[in-house]
Amino acid sequence: MIKANNPALKSWVDVPEGSDFPIQNLPFGVFKTPGLQPRVCTAIGEFVADLHVLAEHGFFDDLGVTSEVFYQPSLNDFIELGKAKTRAVRNRLSEILDDDLDEWDASQLADYFLHRQDEVEMLLPIRVGDYTDFYSSREHATNIGTMFRGKENALMPNWLHLPVGYHGRASSIVVSGTPVTRPMGQQLPKDAEAPVFGPSKLLDFELEMAFVIGRNTELGDRVPVDQAEDYIFGLTLFNDWSARDIQKWEYVPLGPFLGKSFASTVSPWIVTLDALEPFRTSGPAQDPTPLPYLRSDGAHSFDIKLSVDIQPEGGEAKTVCHSNFKHLYWTMAQQLAHHTVNGCNIKVGDMMASGTISGPTEDSFGSMLEISWRDSMPVSMPYESERKFIQDKDHVILRGFCEKDGLRIGFGEAAGQVMPAREQ
Repeated sequence: MIKANNPALKSWVDVPEGSDFPIQNLPFGVFKTPGLQPRVCTAIGEFVADLHVLAEHGFFDDLGVTSEVFYQPSLNDFIELGKAKTRAVRNRLSEILDDDLDEWDASQLADYFLHRQDEVEMLLPIRVGDYTDFYSSREHATNIGTMFRGKENALMPNWLHLPVGYHGRASSIVVSGTPVTRPMGQQLPKDAEAPVFGPSKLLDFELEMAFVIGRNTELGDRVPVDQAEDYIFGLTLFNDWSARDIQKWEYVPLGPFLGKSFASTVSPWIVTLDALEPFRTSGPAQDPTPLPYLRSDGAHSFDIKLSVDIQPEGGEAKTVCHSNFKHLYWTMAQQLAHHTVNGCNIKVGDMMASGTISGPTEDSFGSMLEISWRDSMPVSMPYESERKFIQDKDHVILRGFCEKDGLRIGFGEAAGQVMPAREQ
């Protein structure tokens, strides 16, 4: 057992019932306050713990981790230390925050290194160099294919043989709470012969998760599928906003472009693979058997419960989706092995998103395109309103957590409010 995962651990910091952040989680993020420069932190209950302060007081000296690595505006330098050291830091944090208070008692420093989460600004946790988006939910791909090509041709011939993906735009990945501006672009209205230009009318969310690369490779290197998880630091929630009307007109023959690159929202916390270890599970059976470089044995998925809320400005939120990360047909290990099989190099901080995570039932569909079935089945909202797609001033809130034997490990929120298009 990884030391920090011990389910018997209790913290001297108050952790409310049902919190995403018990002592067994200890995710990593970056925060700032008006009086402090950005620095690396973890979450415990309703607080963030400033790792720079703890390092300045010598709590990580014997681990060979200096305070400078925590005095950074991103996690990249910390992650680049390697899993042995980042795991040791997480284990030490569990000792520091443990209510046993023996060797690593930091309770007297609480006023210096603990800050309430609602009193700090959480920042984008990663300096994202490159971003890849996959298309790995069979249910989602089947739903979309059925809408546009018919049930008999729902999946393209390659889909069951490889994890389909495309290279996305890293510069427009934003942290939870950042407003999202409705994009402008070309669209081809129904029955029109020529495109028009204007704000997207079919703005959508996509319920996804993303993993963060934790090791560099050289150009020409390949990551074997059975070693792929050694290159993954952790996971975060990911909303890959999509302008369906812009995307539909532009995507042939090269795929998504302006319909996706205007914004993607991530949660401020990266939950380590170590913290998720108790929640491992197997994904769907794969038929046909993948080619040898994609074959892997064992449980390489995780039981992560996911949901999406839509909340009109000033109104009541409605949950429109309940899904689960374990529904993905292609695992992260397979995605990374395929991504690098041609020799493509990867770097610490690269982000790779899962693609929309839809389940087998209508209440588990991970996008409004599916939920409203191409706008033919509006979703009832509180106060007699409805939604086919996302309207201006709507808040869209993604949440995710694992739960087993009374232990809950959560990801916080990936939330964003849609603002009107800038038409000038």
